[in-house]
This record gives sequence, C-alpha cells and structure tokens, in this order.
Amino acid sequence: MNVIFVGTSAFAVPSLERVIASAHEALAVITQPDKPRGRGREIQISPVKEVALAHGIPVLQPEKIGAPESVEQIKALGQIGAMIVVAYGQKINKELLDWPAYGVVNVHGSILPKYRGAAPIQQAIICGEQQTGVTTMLMDEGWDTGDILLQKSIDIGADINAGDLAQELSIIGADLLVQTLDGLEDGIVNPIPQDDELATSARSLQREAGAIDWSRAAFDLVNLIRGCTPKPGAFTRINGALIKVWKARIDSLNDKHGEPGEVLNADRDGLVIAAGEGTVRLLEVQPESRQRMSAIDYLRGANLSKGDRFELRFEMK
Repeated sequence: MNVIFVGTSAFAVPSLERVIASAHEALAVITQPDKPRGRGREIQISPVKEVALAHGIPVLQPEKIGAPESVEQIKALGQIGAMIVVAYGQKINKELLDWPAYGVVNVHGSILPKYRGAAPIQQAIICGEQQTGVTTMLMDEGWDTGDILLQKSIDIGADINAGDLAQELSIIGADLLVQTLDGLEDGIVNPIPQDDELATSARSLQREAGAIDWSRAAFDLVNLIRGCTPKPGAFTRINGALIKVWKARIDSLNDKHGEPGEVLNADRDGLVIAAGEGTVRLLEVQPESRQRMSAIDYLRGANLSKGDRFELRFEMK
C-alpha cells in the first residue's frame, strides 16, 4: 500500500528503513523542522530526514502538522492506505486521522495500555518492570489511547539502560510495523480497544527527574540511573561538585551500612555509597566539565575518602 511516514527521532529510523525495504511505498516523509543544536547552534536535520533524503523520498517539515495549509499539502500527495507515526513529536488532528483508508498507525514503545505517553521506555525501567515491548495501534484523538493492532513483549535485561533498550525496541517495532501493514491489507489484523482501567502514564522526563535521592532504596536508585541514561541523565553532588552517574549496580540489596549518601568505599575496589536501604556501587561517572570515566579513574583524581557524603537530596541548580 502507499503510505506516508511521520517521524523524527532515531527510534523511528528502523521503522522507516523497514517500510522502504518492504512491498509498501512511502510517498513522503514528514518530520520536525530543522533546528539549531549543540554549543555551536548549527542547524541539524532529524535522523528520519537523513534516511528519507538518502532514499530520494520527498520530505515535508510543517511547523504544525494540523495547520490547514499543512493538511492541504499532505492530502495533495494523493490517497494513501495508511499514515505511519513513530516518535514524531506533534499530535495528529482528526482530519488527518480520518483520512487514510486504514487509519493512522503508531508504533509505541510499551505494552499498552501500560505507559501511555512520551517516555514509556524510561519509565518502565525506572519502575522496575521486568518486561516491556512494542505496540502498534490505530491512533485516535487521545494520547496513546487508540485500538491495539499487534504487540510483542520482551524481557528487560537487568543491566540495560533506556538508550540501549530503545534501540532494541526500535528494531522490534520496525518488524511489527510491517507485519501490521501487511495484516491490515490482508484483513487479518483487527483492532482491539484498550482497557482504560489498566492504563498507566509515562510523561516525558525533565532534567530534575534524574536527581538522585540517596534516602531511597538501592534497587530504586539503580533503576532510576538506568532509566535516565542517556537522557535526561542521573545526577548527584558531593563537596559542591556535580557528578553525572552513567552506570551503577546494586552492591547490597537490604543491608544497612552507614547513612544515606555516605561513602563506604573509595579505593581501588571501587566507589560504594550507602542508600536508604542497601548500597550502590558507582561504575561510570562524569564530573562536571569532564569526560565520562570509570569510577576507579574518577577516584584517582578526586579527593574522596570513606565517610564523605553525597548530598542526600540533590536539587538541580
């Protein structure tokens, strides 16, 4: 079938590539406008736009996809079987939702109705889930409330962070998307309404979401660090210095050692911090204005010793 692909971030790239390689034809790609990023504020294009240009697919970049002139421009592309939306960043209005023959198909990084929202992968890890997955659904006017088409579940690795899990799910989602398009065309995939009573929310994470509170249990802190890596990042502070924590593991689960935030070990055996319950071993950190490094390398230059304390409840400044 003819489709229009709507997406922006790296999570959407495998889906676009699978559609291009399939029997379906992408008439156009819609992505967010180019924006200045980084310290040099250089204009950068989205990962999805890069793929589209490499394959000679026309690209539209409306400021607002629901604006009348944008809708008119999109519909001028011709009748389509489906519009595909993956990690786009704007809401699709009713006129576009009702336009394609098979509707607007979304790839979402959770087993809906759990974790509706912009950060399902991060929130699943933070909440300590052992399983997650991908859902394809027919979009409606709500936020991730549309009828379910296909789903696939996977186990969440004990050490995986949100960035690596997103990459894994993006590939699974790409395969599931093409299965969904094939199934819709063949009449063997039927929409199933979500059970709203089972729904949970996964709002986008702001920078303060990664603030480490050492009074929490080690299990929760390690999940927070994993779920906030690479973005928005997990942060703590000691002796006034900001530290980003890239990787950590539970050193002990239930034992009580020292006061929360207290340094229990700071030598060649590593950096171990007391939590509200259990202890956390920091493995990779990034001091402010420096490169990411192992905790062992950090200790070689840091003036830390047993008994020092990280700020108990870190606040962003």
